[in-house]
Amino acid sequence: MEMKKRAAGEFFKFVMIAAGNLMYASAVSLFIVPNGLITGGTTGLALFFYHMAGVPVSLFVSAFNLAMFLLGAWILGKQFAVTTVLSTVIYPLLLGILERTGFEGFVTEERLVAVLYAGLLIGAGIGLVMRAGASTGGVDIPALILKKKRNINISFSIYLMDCIILGLQLITADFQGVLYGILLIIMYTMVLNQVLISGSARIQVKIVSRAYERINRLITEQMDWGASLLHMETGYLHNEQEMILAVISRRELPKLNRLVMNEDPEAFMIIHQINEVRGRGFTMNRVYKNRDKGNG
Repeated sequence: MEMKKRAAGEFFKFVMIAAGNLMYASAVSLFIVPNGLITGGTTGLALFFYHMAGVPVSLFVSAFNLAMFLLGAWILGKQFAVTTVLSTVIYPLLLGILERTGFEGFVTEERLVAVLYAGLLIGAGIGLVMRAGASTGGVDIPALILKKKRNINISFSIYLMDCIILGLQLITADFQGVLYGILLIIMYTMVLNQVLISGSARIQVKIVSRAYERINRLITEQMDWGASLLHMETGYLHNEQEMILAVISRRELPKLNRLVMNEDPEAFMIIHQINEVRGRGFTMNRVYKNRDKGNG
C-alpha cells in the first residue's frame, strides 16, 4: 500500500511537471512569438537569436537547456539533475511540437492582451513545476551555481540576467517592446507567487479579550482548530492576562469573527495572512486527545 501511494505521488508530480511545461510552451508559441513580445530567461535568449539569425526557438532552447543541465549536473550534483532533467527534455520537446503544428497562434490588436495571457500561462506553468519539487532549468542554473560558488543571491542573479537579456533584445525590438517585456516579467512573477502560496496560505489571528478562556475553548470545540495562550501585559494599565494565538484557514475567518464578537464585543483582534504553516494539524495529521474535565 505504501509503495502504491508513493508511485501515485510520483506520477502526480510527473503530470504537474508536464502540464506546467505545456503551459509555458503554449505561452511562447501562441502569444509571445506571434505578437512579437520579448521576455527574459532562456526563452528571451531564444527569441533574440530567432530575430537576429532565424534560429528556431525550440532548437535554441533545446541546445541551451542541455548545456546548462550538463553544467549544473557537474557542479551541483546528482540531486539537482534528478529534479531538472524532466523540464530540460519536456519543455523544448513540447515547444517543437507546437511550432510544427503550423498554427500561427493568437495575434491580438493590442499586445497588452497577449502580455496578460502569456503572463498567466507562464506564471501558472512555472508554479506547477516548482510545486512538484522540480526546477525549470535554463538560466536558473547559472544563478544556482553563483549561489553555491560565490554566495550571490539567486533572485538578484536571475533579475540581473533577465535585464541583460531584455537589453540584448533592444537590438531587434523598440522601446515599447521592451516595456511590454518588463510588464510580462512582472505579470508572470505575480502569478507565480500566487500559485506557490495557494492552498498553503493561512490566517493568523491574535485575540485579546477578558473572555479568553471561553473563546479558546470554543475555537477548539466548534471550529476544530488548535490555539495557544500567550502571556501578555497591557501597555496602559499594565494588566496581565492571556492572549489567544490561532492559525486558521481563510474561509473560516468570518466564523471566528462571529464567535469572538458573540462572546466579547469589545475583543481586540489582530489578523494577517501567513504564506505557509508546517507541523501538526497542517503538514502532519491531527492527534486528538481526551481531556478530563477540569484539566484544560
